[in-house]
Amino acid sequence: CRATIAADENVGMPPTFFCFVELPRKKMSAALQDIVVTELAPLGLELFELHVRGPQSRTILDVRIEKTDGEKVKVEDCARASRAIEAKLDEGSYAGVRYVLEVSSPGVERPLRNAGDWHRFVGRDAVVTADAGDDTPDLNAKEVRIAGVEGDPGSEMIVVEDAGGVTYRVPLASIKKARLAFNWKR
Repeated sequence: CRATIAADENVGMPPTFFCFVELPRKKMSAALQDIVVTELAPLGLELFELHVRGPQSRTILDVRIEKTDGEKVKVEDCARASRAIEAKLDEGSYAGVRYVLEVSSPGVERPLRNAGDWHRFVGRDAVVTADAGDDTPDLNAKEVRIAGVEGDPGSEMIVVEDAGGVTYRVPLASIKKARLAFNWKR
């Protein structure tokens, strides 16, 4: 939208206002997500993350996938996913005339976003940042080993142990950021 106010001889040039609306990009992202999820399911894969970036003339679709059985994602899985998604996108003009499709796993330092992720990676090392509370330790990018998950859905406590053997119980809701830790020396 653009608004211009008429100039007065004694005042000078009027201000001009511009508003940018990004509705088409958001709608495109939702449609793309539906397509990606639908194409991945028969392959035994699921969508971990989808980022749409770049100009509309050359949109970059960054797709992160996981295997539904919890196994590691292999290059072949990425290739199969890429071919399936690309075929569906090329049928319609969902991503525009030109696009770059990037398919990969979340990586060795993948984010931990929900209780299921914490359950899945019990025994692995993670870097955790959590808000300190009354009964919650202050974890500021601290590396810990995931020991377990306790509690009912919605009130889960993440149990972690630091290198010194100290155990912490941290409410999942107080964790601001967490990812798996990759250690080169192991």
